[in-house]
Amino acid sequence: MKKYEVAGHEPSMLPEGKEWKLVWSDEFDGTKLDESKWDYRMSMMGVSWPAWTDKGVHLDGKGNAVFTLMEQDGRMVSSQLQTGYNFMDQPTIPTVFGEDHLQWNIGKLKESKFLHQYGYYECRCRLQQKDGWWSAFWIQSPIIGASLDPAESGSEIDVMECFKPGLIHHHNAFTGGYGQDMRRASVGGMEVDPEGYHTFGLLWDETGYTFYVDGVEDGHIDQLISKRPEFILISTEVKGYRYKDHQPVPEAKASEGDTFVVDYVRVFDAV
Repeated sequence: MKKYEVAGHEPSMLPEGKEWKLVWSDEFDGTKLDESKWDYRMSMMGVSWPAWTDKGVHLDGKGNAVFTLMEQDGRMVSSQLQTGYNFMDQPTIPTVFGEDHLQWNIGKLKESKFLHQYGYYECRCRLQQKDGWWSAFWIQSPIIGASLDPAESGSEIDVMECFKPGLIHHHNAFTGGYGQDMRRASVGGMEVDPEGYHTFGLLWDETGYTFYVDGVEDGHIDQLISKRPEFILISTEVKGYRYKDHQPVPEAKASEGDTFVVDYVRVFDAV
């Protein structure tokens, strides 16, 4: 890996053998989230999701976005940021087609803030410290599941998922949506120091997905390759809400006030 210097910030670690150009980034400078780049994800699969809030991220004035697990209206919640939107996430409202009481089973569509195809995607962060929630850095197609062809409708690419402090889950590629036609490939995973900052990278090109942790390759997936521009997500979520009763796990309350800290997110193109 070779360093790419960013004035006043930690350098990026980029794959050798190519020249790289920075095409999008957020260094999280200042004290206010840049809403021209990010929106809060509040819904999932057509349902307003009880685990998420639009109050759970602040900039600390030192170049970090700080995600906090918090209590709101009697629920344990946290935030998820995204640069675009999945067409199946937004809840529906009753409409009619002409005079027929028929409608698409999707909500109102939104214009994405940033979509990109191929390149090197990198996030430097300090993981959560407690067990009641989890964090992730990933990429998703706005129309994943709209066809069986990942080249056409895209994939979910999980660059980093951490469900337990210090344990990096294997990297995934999903396609076909999240139902009967879902397909998945996985690779890698490791333990890291949960108290330090770590860099997670993805090289996405025509050959597939190559994953990096702190500048070291952690596996390659050569299938389910998307040729669709996709958007970036930085996730946190309280554990338990995805279970059948949609209630937080007991550890969530004990983890209140814990933080997941993101130093930067950057996207590079090979030139």
